[in-house]
Amino acid sequence: MRSSMRHKRFKLKSEINVVPYIDVMLVLLIIFMVTAPMMNLGVDIQLPQTQAKSLKDKKDPIVVSVDEAGQIYLSAEGSKREPVSADDFKARITAYQKANPELQVLVAGDERANYGKVYLILPILQEAGVSKIGLMSQPESSGKHGRP
Repeated sequence: MRSSMRHKRFKLKSEINVVPYIDVMLVLLIIFMVTAPMMNLGVDIQLPQTQAKSLKDKKDPIVVSVDEAGQIYLSAEGSKREPVSADDFKARITAYQKANPELQVLVAGDERANYGKVYLILPILQEAGVSKIGLMSQPESSGKHGRP
């Protein structure tokens, strides 16, 4: 009789007890919430507020460069940078614009270049119908304005 009482009292359950798993999950959540802000390895900066949208085009943009002497260079769709004259530049940009109305052009001017030489590119791009124009720059290094 004693043996039959034992079997009835300790009947096995076929359920999974999830309470310990929930406890572990909550502890891990708290640990990640506390440590995540400490993982920020970047520099604290305040970015300006803008309504500009990010570039979503899958194609490489056309890069127009102006060196210190005022020479114009054109690099299109991953090709090598090649020097071009102002007239040749206008003809090429117009052809690229007709082929792709959503053309993106980045202008990279040497900081030692004459401002007028860099500015000559903008009216040419406007006449060709390019509406997506960006200016390239490099992030500042140590010191004020990237100079030691």
